[in-house]
Amino acid sequence: MKKTRSYELVKLDPMLKPYEGDINMRMDRYNSVRNALLSGGNDISSFANGHLYFGFHRTEDGWVFREWAPAADEVHLIGDFNDWNGCSHPLNRISANGIWEIYLNGKHALSHGQRVKLRIRRGQDVFDRIPTYIHKVVQDGPNASYNGVIYAPEAEFSWTDAAFMKRRKPSPLIYEAHVGMAQEHGHIGTYDEFTDYTLPRIKKDGYNTVQLMAVMEHPYYASFGYQVSSFFAPSSRYGEPEALKRLINTAHSMGISVLLDIVHSHMCANALDGIALFDGTQTQFCHMGDRGRHPAWGTYLFDYAKHDVIHFLLSNIKYWQDEFHFDGFRFDGVTSMLYLDHGLGTAFDDYKKYYSMNTDIDAIIYLQLANELIHSVNKKAISIAEDMSGMPGMCLPIKKGGIGFDYRLSMGLPDYWIKAIKNNNWNLYDMWWEMTTRRPGEKAVGYSESHDQALVGDKTLIFRLADAEMYYGMNNDYHTYTIDKAIGLSKLIKFMTLTSACDGYLNFMGNEFGHPEWIDFPREGNGNSFHYARRQWHLADDVHLKYSGLLAFDNDMLAFAKKYDVLSTREARSLWVEPFKLVIACEKQGLVYLYSFNMTNETIHFFVPIGEAGDRYRPVFTSALIKYADGRDAYDMDKTEEVILNDGKTPGFWFDINPFTVIVFEKL
Repeated sequence: MKKTRSYELVKLDPMLKPYEGDINMRMDRYNSVRNALLSGGNDISSFANGHLYFGFHRTEDGWVFREWAPAADEVHLIGDFNDWNGCSHPLNRISANGIWEIYLNGKHALSHGQRVKLRIRRGQDVFDRIPTYIHKVVQDGPNASYNGVIYAPEAEFSWTDAAFMKRRKPSPLIYEAHVGMAQEHGHIGTYDEFTDYTLPRIKKDGYNTVQLMAVMEHPYYASFGYQVSSFFAPSSRYGEPEALKRLINTAHSMGISVLLDIVHSHMCANALDGIALFDGTQTQFCHMGDRGRHPAWGTYLFDYAKHDVIHFLLSNIKYWQDEFHFDGFRFDGVTSMLYLDHGLGTAFDDYKKYYSMNTDIDAIIYLQLANELIHSVNKKAISIAEDMSGMPGMCLPIKKGGIGFDYRLSMGLPDYWIKAIKNNNWNLYDMWWEMTTRRPGEKAVGYSESHDQALVGDKTLIFRLADAEMYYGMNNDYHTYTIDKAIGLSKLIKFMTLTSACDGYLNFMGNEFGHPEWIDFPREGNGNSFHYARRQWHLADDVHLKYSGLLAFDNDMLAFAKKYDVLSTREARSLWVEPFKLVIACEKQGLVYLYSFNMTNETIHFFVPIGEAGDRYRPVFTSALIKYADGRDAYDMDKTEEVILNDGKTPGFWFDINPFTVIVFEKL
């Protein structure tokens, strides 16, 4: 009788014991697929070199171009170089699985900057496509389709980040950013502007990681970059690929890691500009029929069972690591990948929902291979999964039965805060559970809001709290219950999320200073306006406005997190919860945190049970300071608190805490 293996995933979470056979089956499939892909002694990094074979490459006496188009009957290379002649440059089919190739004699047969496409015939149908491995595409006019561009500059980019690439990466404090909307002016920002104007802000703020959205080329700007057409091309709307390299190289010189928001969960449905129907069939890259289309997004879905698709996607990952020195990836839409129903309308309230006929095992295997590759190319790289389902083992090593991500996004946290604000329900026991409960052994990136909460139709955290008063109540000398509550709670929520609920922290660009209103990209419905697709940095720079105080709080909050290394452990313990007065005390790494969510606008006299009689505690941080947009400095930060025996029995100290405030104490 075959003995059942037991992976550490099951040991960490005994509730998985009934599903041990499913976990073993997944791991057997992973090993089987991996062995098939790497037959012949290849390692996974060598396997993922499709970008070095396909596409355009110089040779000693000319050029070679290769493409994968299995259903094509004819393929011709067309472009500026041959006056778009559809007959003069046919490709030869060189393999049974549909690899096509053409050699062009002469070093000047092609040149940097020339437009190119492929003309493909399948049966009676003839259509033009952009090469799948193209490194640059451009749109010549607002309503025109895209063209591929030969990108072969004479001089290679000169990287100066060798030392940075080898250093140990700290716990990530992530600044989620969009290059195009990172400037204040009313047009699309550039890589160079981001490098010169936005990166210095991020460095000054104290973030150590930038997560770049919407880099992979996408025809529809308002998709936020989540409908990719050309997977190997950085978006040309922000500038040249060399400018993106300068951005990353400069970030590294500042000690800032750069993550790519990578989209391997689906692809743009635009056949003219994308890869979905590249060879005239849906089944080259995608599943057949309805399974190949996302019912909510209208996009096409990869078939992760096909080895050629795995090769394309893994090569894509390695390309961004090697060519652009990205330090890791945030994988978008992982939940959609994991389940055949894409998690739509599913409440993941039972473990059996992770191990059912609804689970896409091929997608899980692909994600395992992707994570193996990422860490093979760069051992210090990090990968983050956007998964709302809570799949067990998502962030455990593959050898332990996991999927191999380093972090998962804690997507339930912003939902929790929104629900609390909407319902004015501040149940501290629920709050403590939400803040401190995570899967054993798995790391999470926590956040109170991301770009999702800032999109048109939704509201940022502070806008939910302040509502209309944000339009006239952000001067430093303006104080009402509503605006003071909004300012206080927004700081309190961010601080508790960072210090209690995560192993890494994320903020969306501008939310560090309470950016007003929402994000809405230029589109027909808003008159193609850029008014809501920019960042109003002048608000944060105006010392007469509360925005500057919120920015100062965010800066000092991050400095506090670094000084006390708050992300290094999740071992927090509740000291006391006062459910009616809405005050909670907890301890972590020797620091005592005291939070007041009291809504009555009154000071609460609270006993903190900690220490031994005669101990003294001094305050080391509070959110209630004038410089943080409060009306007054609420506490004397030089005064220490002495531990007494309350009622002659319990050691601790009494403290008067204001509403909407956090204060942190350190034992002397």
